[in-house]
Amino acid sequence: MLHSARARHTRLLCQVLYGLLLALLVLTTFWPAPDPALSLPLVLTVKLVPLLLFIPIVIRGDNRGLIWLSFVLIFYFTQFTVSAWLTQGAVVPSINALVTLLLFVSAMVHLKTNRPE
Repeated sequence: MLHSARARHTRLLCQVLYGLLLALLVLTTFWPAPDPALSLPLVLTVKLVPLLLFIPIVIRGDNRGLIWLSFVLIFYFTQFTVSAWLTQGAVVPSINALVTLLLFVSAMVHLKTNRPE
């Protein structure tokens, strides 16, 4: 339930960043060429299932669900930041970390703008 007009904008921003994060996770699975020894369905499942559980929550802009999404995003952000650090600032892990950080911040802003009176 949205409590203000500004909350519609922050919810839309969360939805766009959420979709971008999912797209980046799928893209980085297939590019560069994946290791043929790995099972691609398994890799995609491990990467995406924790985030896919939050699809209805992000669509609705539910406050409590976005709080839980923020907890999950901390794990993704940590992994992307470590990966960027170990690759000495490679572009792809840095972009993933930035998108994850922006989604976290936009979820927090949405929570602030969408709190009940």
